[in-house]
Amino acid sequence: MLKYAEQNDAVSQNKMGVMYATGDGVMQDYQQAEICFRKAAEQGYASAQYNLGHMYLTGEGVNQDYKKAAFWTKKSAVQGDASAQYNIGLMYDNGQGVVQNYKEAFVWYKKSAEQDDATAQSELGYMYDHGKGVTQDANKALFWYERSAEQGDSTAQTHLGFKYDTGKGVFQDRPKAEFWYKKAAEQGSSTAQYNLAILYDEAEDRLKGNDQSITWYKKAAEQGHVSAQNRLGVMYRDAQGVFQDDKQAAKWFLKAAENGNSSAQFNLALMYNLGKGIIQDQKEAVVWNKKSAKQGNSFAQNNLALHYLYGEGVTQDYKQAATLFKKAADQGHPLAQYQLGLMYEAGQGLTENHILAYLWVSLAKDSGADIENSLSVITAHMTAQCISEIQAMYRLCVEPNYTNAD
Repeated sequence: MLKYAEQNDAVSQNKMGVMYATGDGVMQDYQQAEICFRKAAEQGYASAQYNLGHMYLTGEGVNQDYKKAAFWTKKSAVQGDASAQYNIGLMYDNGQGVVQNYKEAFVWYKKSAEQDDATAQSELGYMYDHGKGVTQDANKALFWYERSAEQGDSTAQTHLGFKYDTGKGVFQDRPKAEFWYKKAAEQGSSTAQYNLAILYDEAEDRLKGNDQSITWYKKAAEQGHVSAQNRLGVMYRDAQGVFQDDKQAAKWFLKAAENGNSSAQFNLALMYNLGKGIIQDQKEAVVWNKKSAKQGNSFAQNNLALHYLYGEGVTQDYKQAATLFKKAADQGHPLAQYQLGLMYEAGQGLTENHILAYLWVSLAKDSGADIENSLSVITAHMTAQCISEIQAMYRLCVEPNYTNAD
């Protein structure tokens, strides 16, 4: 073969490039692989053009260069190479080496999909599903997902499972959802594993459901699926389908929290706050509540406000407490609404204002907080007319979802 490659035979040069790239029969040598692929590619050999483009796309053995990758991949795609068509579609989809263009991505995915490339079929289904680069069409999305899924593409199987699970674009069919989720889950898709776990978690037969859900939550969590990690932590904390184990709960909350999951950050903060499964540490509780609160988690905002209110793990700061209570209160958190009302009543961190105190405590009461006595204390020094006027203001405040309660 080397003899033919040296005679400028493109097929042989491409085969030699593959051998050098994979170390098949020769010492692995990416530099030689690139040389061989380039010689064949410059002669117009589509497979070599694809291989050279792929090296530049992945940076395997060469400096990653998306522009060079797009140049050679497109040459191959134009000649009809299905893998190259998928890759250039992906590059247009992501704006790698070319200007991002969803319509162009769609064109190339479709060409590849029509040659039965399963990955391209899955991407084409997704574009139809979401109206990306093409008019949204649920039937065509289903068609391409099914073609891809039947070839074993785990991403398409997951998408198909989700459609049957939610009834999006199809009649809801939980057994079909389970079938496709399981196909993908058994191939290692963490998203499918998590979705399958949720399906079992919600099963009518709770004992059977929890038995299987814990298995799939663990598989997804062990692959780094953050929602699965947080859910696993909740299950260990609350003894849902497993023996109660605060240490395991803290372990999984930490993994998810470090990966940025705001619910897990709040849950971990609570474990530090109470000293459950982990050494009690109010400063650490503050650290994780801050991370979660920054992402807009109202429970974390409320708990962080309590830290500032009582000076636990931080220097006492009524203004900061009031600011955080307000953020959580605006999201409808009843305890934050109640605390904000009390701070207005006492003038802690805020200008004393009995009207706003009444409004926020009333909102808290209507949100489910058991605080009847607090309203009585606030209105004790008010006249009947004043109370009537405030109640009228409260009715105005509630209608636009708290936006007038300032």
